[in-house]
Amino acid sequence: MQATLNTLALAPPDRADAIRSLVWQNVVRVEIDHLVPAPDMSVSLTLGSCGDLGVCATRATATTVRRTPRLAREDTEPMVFLSLQRSGSSIVVQHGREAVLGPGDFAVYDTSSPYSLLFADGIDVTFFRIPRAVLALPDTAVRDASAVRIGSGNPLAGLTSQYLARLVDDPAILRGGHGPAAAVPTIELIRAALSVQLGDHRIGREPLDSTLAARILADLRAHLADPDLSPAAVAARHHISVRYLHRILQREGIRFGEWVRRNRLEGTRRDLATLDRTGVAAVARRWGFTDAAHFSKAFRGAYGMSPREWRSAHHRAARAAR
Repeated sequence: MQATLNTLALAPPDRADAIRSLVWQNVVRVEIDHLVPAPDMSVSLTLGSCGDLGVCATRATATTVRRTPRLAREDTEPMVFLSLQRSGSSIVVQHGREAVLGPGDFAVYDTSSPYSLLFADGIDVTFFRIPRAVLALPDTAVRDASAVRIGSGNPLAGLTSQYLARLVDDPAILRGGHGPAAAVPTIELIRAALSVQLGDHRIGREPLDSTLAARILADLRAHLADPDLSPAAVAARHHISVRYLHRILQREGIRFGEWVRRNRLEGTRRDLATLDRTGVAAVARRWGFTDAAHFSKAFRGAYGMSPREWRSAHHRAARAAR
């Protein structure tokens, strides 16, 4: 397991900020509204990973969690979450649907659209996070499966629920280095349960072609800082030709070079605002820009000012807002 937090060890005024910081940095960017006074607030988070599968076991007093439209728009790496209800109840809201979960039930939701999680009586839930590209289901299937209670009516629901609970409760799996080996069959089981829920077994067996664009974009994000990132390298990792790679991206309205440059520049812009002690050239290298002059010219072309000017303007605005 990677991190734990128990708010009982913190002073009441510090609890909300500590929770928000841990969740934003390690799980997902969401607004967290605690429904009890700070002295009564109690949250226990245990974070871990199982290969591509992220795990967050949570117990807490009454809380509402919201993924706002703004946070959803800022999503750079779409994820699908599975919420497994261990005890008590909760409500998952997304795409105009509400899933009311009881013990053993689960539901999925994705981070590219707004959602709400309602825990009026407290939280006893384990959250599983899967990159959408790794889940490898079509976008329409993810949308149709979101905020739908998966329980007794699904033949695979009980098996999936018990398996996921055992996965989290057995420390020998997550702490013993066996997590990566368990990740693939775990994600395949989740995919199968969602396929059964949607009544279309084909999407569980044949998802790869329909999600190739999403997997390519996930690959680009993962290698964005690599100065050697190229169409040939990406095509080789996906066992396709460069020509076919460009055709897939074109269907999504994406040109390889433009997408890489835009997202690298956005990464440098974010880092220039937060990494105060890191030089501009070092920030540029972090995002795959090896030529400082070229980077400065590209940054000015995109944002109308040099990197140093933007950093200074951002810091002045931040100080004025205090």
